[in-house]
Amino acid sequence: MDIFRIEGPVRLSGVVSINGSKNASLPIMAAAILAAGKSVIKAVPYLSDISVFSELLGQLGCELTRSPNGDLCIDSSHIDNPVGEYEIVRRMRASVCILGPLLARCGRVEVSMPGGCAIGDRPIDIHLRGLRELGAKIHLKNGYIIAEAPRGGLTGCDIFMGGPFGSTVLGTANVLMASTLAKGKTIIESAACEPEMVDLANCLTKMGAKIDGIGSPRLIIEGVKELQPAEYQVIPDRIEAGTFMVAAAITAGKLRLVNCRLGDMMAVVDRLRNIGVAVEIADGGCVVARRGSIKPADVTTQPYPGFPTDLQAQFMALLSLAKGNSIVIEKIFPDRFMHVAELNRMAANLRKEGPTVIIAGVKKLIAAPVMASDLRASAALVLAGLVAEGTTVVNRVYHIDRGYEKIEEKLNLVGAKIFREPTESMAGELTSKISERVEK
Repeated sequence: MDIFRIEGPVRLSGVVSINGSKNASLPIMAAAILAAGKSVIKAVPYLSDISVFSELLGQLGCELTRSPNGDLCIDSSHIDNPVGEYEIVRRMRASVCILGPLLARCGRVEVSMPGGCAIGDRPIDIHLRGLRELGAKIHLKNGYIIAEAPRGGLTGCDIFMGGPFGSTVLGTANVLMASTLAKGKTIIESAACEPEMVDLANCLTKMGAKIDGIGSPRLIIEGVKELQPAEYQVIPDRIEAGTFMVAAAITAGKLRLVNCRLGDMMAVVDRLRNIGVAVEIADGGCVVARRGSIKPADVTTQPYPGFPTDLQAQFMALLSLAKGNSIVIEKIFPDRFMHVAELNRMAANLRKEGPTVIIAGVKKLIAAPVMASDLRASAALVLAGLVAEGTTVVNRVYHIDRGYEKIEEKLNLVGAKIFREPTESMAGELTSKISERVEK
């Protein structure tokens, strides 16, 4: 288990290339199950979540290879074990998106209830309700979801996918993939509209699916008998791009982001511009810079096209240095605030009240040892470490490896001072200090 040792404060300057989207890659990898043969997915990032999902697909019977240029080839000719085992699925919540495509192709699937980050309760009842409406019989046994299609296969129908916190992204993905091979027409109302879902729908269309309304909350799918393998390139990762935008802003630096689609992140761009950060369109991306002080802001997370919950923690680190009071309201995962206590350890002034955090801006952050609790909280602590006075140690950085490819190397290339070290070295250092005290 590694740690990050971060020397601050620094000011970032330079060029950062944004990778392909993790949240688009995972459901598109699952979509490869629907078509027997070799599908090629381009721009898939090298992340631990991708490795776990690849392991899961291999367990199902797929053969996966990476070409020298990074293209991921998935040969799904033989799916001989439609079971998502607990030991793999518990490690990543997105594993549940194999449910829809396996049900459609194999007629029966067993998937362990999913695990994932500690960001609050994320039930999958809407996924199951949608698949039931397509005709599947579903029951739970020993922690596994067991779904079976009728003998004649799934049948299209009208399905409402809304929930108490908005549309479900993975639920939409599961039902969309299953409906591509269902008989007749399926209408998904209150479908998730995130760019990653648009990317999945575009990929399915390239495989031969018939989908209308892509990008809207109303998807109309005409089922087909079979899909064909395809070659497809995933979109850039808007959350990685947003994280580096905040990195430029929090360090009063200037970064040019390459392979960044501003059209997918206008809610983020709007908030940045409102607090005094310049975001300008550039060839193939944008330039982000801050010269003055950070203004306070109110931020409310919402389903797309609203402000993304996956950038809430990073923005909170930024607003902790604003001149004035800010408010962050989390409407997607109301308990997603485990980073609050850790930022307060670095001299931030944050107060949690239910799904709201009140931020009283401080003049500076001070380095401290902190603990990463989930993927995006990890990124927030790294960003805080860039501007904190002294040496910040971020523990459990395996969380950040789930969604950022070598983030420390990218940041170091533009001026950061981040050192990845094994936990053992930290433990040894602590033991040495204790020994010195005992001797004295």
